[in-house]
Amino acid sequence: MTKKSDKYTFILNYFSKAQPDVESELNYSNAYELLVSTMLAAQCTDKRVNMVTPALFAAYPTPQALSEATEEEVLTYIKSVSYPNSKAQHLVAMAQKVVHDFGGEVPDTMEGLTSLPGVGRKTANVVLAFAFGQAAMPVDTHVFRVAHRLGLVGDAAKPRKPSRKSWSSISPRSSSPAPITGSYSTAATPAPPANPTAKPAPSPQSAKNQPLTLKP
Repeated sequence: MTKKSDKYTFILNYFSKAQPDVESELNYSNAYELLVSTMLAAQCTDKRVNMVTPALFAAYPTPQALSEATEEEVLTYIKSVSYPNSKAQHLVAMAQKVVHDFGGEVPDTMEGLTSLPGVGRKTANVVLAFAFGQAAMPVDTHVFRVAHRLGLVGDAAKPRKPSRKSWSSISPRSSSPAPITGSYSTAATPAPPANPTAKPAPSPQSAKNQPLTLKP
C-alpha cells in the first residue's frame, strides 16, 4: 500500500513540473487588490470580477480610501457581481479593520486575514499564496473531493480538514505555492476532459471505498 506521504510527494513533484509558474486569473497589482478581487470572486467568475475591479480600484486604490466609502458607493461599482450588497458591506468593513487594526497593510498571516470581515480560509490561502508567496492550499469543493478520492485524506465533513491534514503529512513543507494551488479554480485553467462521455466522479461518500492508486 502506498504511504500517504509518498502520494503527497508524488503529487507535489508532478505539479512542480507540470505547472511550475502558476498565476491567478484575477487581475491585481498588490495584496490589497488581490484580497478585494478574491472576496468578489466568491460564487462569481474571475472574468466578471476582472471587469468590475479596474473602476473599483481607480476609485478606492488603498484600504484607507475604501474604508472611508459607504456601502452604497461601493455597490455602484460591483452591482454586476453575485451577492453585491453583502460583498459591498464586507469590503467596507474589511478595509476599516485593515486600517484600524493593521495600520493599513493587508496582514500576511492566516490568523490576521481570517479576522477580517468576509474573509474565510480559502480566500486567505489565495492571498497568502499569490500575494505573499507562501505555501498555501486553497481548498474548495472540487479540491476536497479529489483529495478524498485520491486517498490523501479520510472522511472529512469540511474542506478545512484536507488542507490541515495535507500539511501535516508533508515533510519538509513545500516553500512554493505553485504545486499546492495548481488545481484551484483561481490558480489554473483546467484542461478539457480526456473522455467527455465519462461518468462524473463519485461523491466522497461513494468514493471512499474506491481509492485510486498512485504509481510514482
